[in-house]
Amino acid sequence: MLNFFKDYKIFGIVFLIISAIIVTIIYNTLNVYQPLPIYQPAMVSMDLVDSTLQYQKKYHKIADFSLVNQNGKTVTQDDYKDKIYVADFFFTTCQTICPIMTDHMVDIQKEILNDDDVMLLSHSVTPEIDTVAQLKRYALKKGVNDKKWNLVTGDKKQIYELARKSYLAVKDNPYAGPFDMIHTENFMLIDKKRQIRGFYDGTNKEDIGRLLNDIEILKEEYAK
Repeated sequence: MLNFFKDYKIFGIVFLIISAIIVTIIYNTLNVYQPLPIYQPAMVSMDLVDSTLQYQKKYHKIADFSLVNQNGKTVTQDDYKDKIYVADFFFTTCQTICPIMTDHMVDIQKEILNDDDVMLLSHSVTPEIDTVAQLKRYALKKGVNDKKWNLVTGDKKQIYELARKSYLAVKDNPYAGPFDMIHTENFMLIDKKRQIRGFYDGTNKEDIGRLLNDIEILKEEYAK
């Protein structure tokens, strides 16, 4: 009888060890690092993509740009070289989704304030209204940190083409003048190779959490 219980005890210990190993394997399998997708124009709603790019399936990157920020400084792609950044499109006089988007961008700024790898970039879709002075007033009102976040204005055609051909972020407005656009609530996560790695609803708090988590995933990708 004693030998039976002794054998049972040994069996129980072995069983527990094997179970622990199996659980660990399953846990590691379910938590395997999953890289973020690299978005191509063909993966995005056609409403947001210029007709010349709608079927492109690879090699998409953010084009070179030259715009002016809230301080009157020229901002180019070189200011974002080797940076992860979050981009969006807005206008300062918007009374609907823009205030919510900007408040959420402020929340993101707080989280990445001391992270040298991450920046923010907001493009005005009404550059004729959003002058440097107007952007500066807006930046001061919202608490924009100039070292982390550029609010940019400039040539309307260039902004339109960036929105439609690079960031895949706004809808064309055929009922208005040339290069007019209907901006969306989208935030775009851009990697260090100027590729789109995620789209998020800038008015949705949960999506902002997902964006912040994806920034960490992207940083892990570069750490490997």
